[in-house]
Amino acid sequence: MKLAKKFRPPVEPRSFGTGLIVGCFLVSMTYFMLSRKQIVSCLPSLLTDADPTNSAVQSSEEFHFSDGEEAIETGKPMCDRSSFRVDICDMEGDVRIVGSNLSSVTLIAPPATASGGGGGNSSWQMKPYPRKYDFSAMAKVRPLNFSSRREEEAALRCAVNHSVVGVLFSTGGHCGNCFHDYADVLIPLFQTVSPLKGRVQFIISDYQGWWMHKYRPYLTNLSDYDVIDFNSDDRVHCFRRLIVGLRAERDLIIDPSPPSHCCSISHFVELTRTVYSLGRDRAWRRAATAVASATTRPRLVFIARGGTRRFVNMEELMAAAEDVGFEAVASEPDFYDVAQFGRVVNSADVMVGVHGAGLTNFLFLPAGAVLIQVVPLGNLEWISQHFYAEPAMARNLRYLQYNITQEESTLMDLYPRDHEVFKDPDAIHKQGWFKLGDIYLKQQNVRLDVQRFRPTLEKAMDLLHQRNLH
Repeated sequence: MKLAKKFRPPVEPRSFGTGLIVGCFLVSMTYFMLSRKQIVSCLPSLLTDADPTNSAVQSSEEFHFSDGEEAIETGKPMCDRSSFRVDICDMEGDVRIVGSNLSSVTLIAPPATASGGGGGNSSWQMKPYPRKYDFSAMAKVRPLNFSSRREEEAALRCAVNHSVVGVLFSTGGHCGNCFHDYADVLIPLFQTVSPLKGRVQFIISDYQGWWMHKYRPYLTNLSDYDVIDFNSDDRVHCFRRLIVGLRAERDLIIDPSPPSHCCSISHFVELTRTVYSLGRDRAWRRAATAVASATTRPRLVFIARGGTRRFVNMEELMAAAEDVGFEAVASEPDFYDVAQFGRVVNSADVMVGVHGAGLTNFLFLPAGAVLIQVVPLGNLEWISQHFYAEPAMARNLRYLQYNITQEESTLMDLYPRDHEVFKDPDAIHKQGWFKLGDIYLKQQNVRLDVQRFRPTLEKAMDLLHQRNLH
């Protein structure tokens, strides 16, 4: 694919100092209550995967709290492990990494530190994936072995010296699910490296060739250098600055406040339009002298699903949308061809889909478009809001939500009406995420009541007529 010129958000460089989709939402709710903030410079915090909420630091003569400048001057890394979501280290000095079976990151202690007595060596582990509270995701992320050592004890001679910043991250975890590809890697990566304006070397742990092929347009636009497959490279790569982990505060949202004020989700959408050559940046507007026809009507796309949470009566729904005044189409995302489906969504003014990863494609919608999320049975309102409603509104899209009734769920064909599946969804929630996911996400399709759904379609049409872009 021939790429357009590189997208660079208008920002100044700054120093970085500081499953199943639903499989983690209860855990997320718990951790969102955390407000503690500790910046740990010097290592390690000695957290284990069994206790991701513990942000206490195990202290010794070598490990202490200090500010960022002291950490850099003494050659010690600044690591922030206070977030419930992500650990991140921004290391400056003589940093040497080796992939292959070692997966090691070594900071060479400067002479002043090495001569200070007490040994000066330390070691710890970290997983560079921004969903550390999700055990099922982190089980698929290879840990990195960090150490701080004297030059003579490191036994690492540089094979490749890099003059640009290195960023080391993982494409393990839940990668392969569209939602997680964007929420866990692509948007956090953009947020982390945008200030570097291409002068950055990506090093990927848990490298997957198909994932690289699928999202290469993003990576080649954000970096001027070929990606290093960390686990297949046994050379010693040396950096003066290395960032390990990716910044991420929210799913599919970039917090514009410090320390993340480098960019916004709107900047990421601009990048997306650039790398996939998406032509439309504004949704449909009614022309003053428009004559109703297929070419002047706004376009509505239904996200078709081949597995579960399908629209069982798709043809009826498309006919209803046409009757309201839309040009209606149905399309199923192509797992590998992001550009092709991105063009389909970008051509639409309204996107309709049942809650699920396919809704992540709202990122391709033009500004001023409308997203309609159909929420299945099962008390799924919270995850529907958190994963898609709030990110869509952060993008300044218009958002509508349609909660189905029992009669619109195919679970009615599987369970009696007095079953707790209908009477007490919270009882299902208490049985754990695998049970909840199996019933409400895997077993359930939707058969929308066309007459009940029609006012939502009409509201979407009204929003397009009334919209005033910011």
